Amino acid sequence: MAAENPQTTQNTVLVAVFAALIAALGLVPPITVGIIPVPITLQTLGVMLAGALLGPVRGMLSVVVLEVLVLAGLPLLAGGRGGLGVFLGPTGGYVLGWIPAALVIGFLVQHWALRQARPAARFAAVLLSTVVGGIGVVYAFGVPWTAVVAGLPLSTSLLGSLVFVPGDLLKAVVATAVALNVHRSYRRLLGGVQTTSR
Repeated sequence: MAAENPQTTQNTVLVAVFAALIAALGLVPPITVGIIPVPITLQTLGVMLAGALLGPVRGMLSVVVLEVLVLAGLPLLAGGRGGLGVFLGPTGGYVLGWIPAALVIGFLVQHWALRQARPAARFAAVLLSTVVGGIGVVYAFGVPWTAVVAGLPLSTSLLGSLVFVPGDLLKAVVATAVALNVHRSYRRLLGGVQTTSR
């Protein structure tokens, strides 16, 4: 029997760990805002961290693993939600948007943001990457999805989503700080991307 590739084993473990991390963040009770039927949760922070720390493929796969388990009925989303109904409900677009969000964040961080030479430019680039993916991409899926499923005008769904922006910006700052510290200590996490610790 051929020996298992250590890199493959490491990738599998990292994907599983981050799927578990996103699920664990769902233990924090969601906050309902009443404007639109979508709660505020901490799990978007886990999606941002998965992309920023693991890169596009492994970050995306960690979200896919989580969502397959949710689809199978496990109550891994905030508020103990799980099952097909989650994806068909008002929050379905936001949850599905996590997959391309992790992909976009990981691609931008790995191939652009971490290559910035100056620390301030690197922080700004990683922050912009998490905002583009964790807010722009997620909202691009979530806002129209909520409008269609909940029978709301698109403008109402869009305006309602603005209540999430301050919290999501804070999550992006936290994800950026964590990602830069981890990549500074473990520079091979993204397969040899050279980061400068000036």
